[in-house]
Amino acid sequence: MALPFNQLVIATGNKGKLREIQHLLSPLAIAITPQSALNVPECEEPYCTFIENALAKARHASKHTGLPALADDSGLCVDALLGAPGVRSARYAEAAPASSLSQDARNNQKLLNALQGETNRHAHFYCVMVLVRHEHDPEPIIAEGQWIGEILHELRGTDGFGYDPLFLDAKTDKTVAELPLDIKSRISHRGHAMVKLLQKLERLSHD
Repeated sequence: MALPFNQLVIATGNKGKLREIQHLLSPLAIAITPQSALNVPECEEPYCTFIENALAKARHASKHTGLPALADDSGLCVDALLGAPGVRSARYAEAAPASSLSQDARNNQKLLNALQGETNRHAHFYCVMVLVRHEHDPEPIIAEGQWIGEILHELRGTDGFGYDPLFLDAKTDKTVAELPLDIKSRISHRGHAMVKLLQKLERLSHD
């Protein structure tokens, strides 16, 4: 696919997310650069919707680099919790400097506690990707994806990050943490969003 740019900044500091996005973009003949390599400071995510946060991150990275930027904002939405943790997924559990547990581990524990005794375990991962060609791009390219599943009562699997060990994929009967990256990339919320984004870029390249 011939794109109107030859370098793209990935606007995330999350190593797990960065690994997945780089894998999904590997077919493109362009340079994929994480924002950390260009000394882009972290962007605030003050909004209550995924799309607003993703757009803010993409514009922020483009502003600091002068390059096209791709941002992903995603999270876990649990039916019984009215969509929580939602946009707060990465910071669901409060910071605990004295804790020996990682942020992911604290988030998972808080989720299990919140669902204790709850029979409705239905949930979905949601992802929105936003690509801006420059900081003030009036027509950002936007794509969304969803992944349906349910929350287990205990962790399963050792791969992935975040809520992956608790999220059971409805079709494979495996947690995300039990899936190889190539399979996860095909069926995940991020994978679905990326397919739609690449389709839009394909059409753009022919305009």
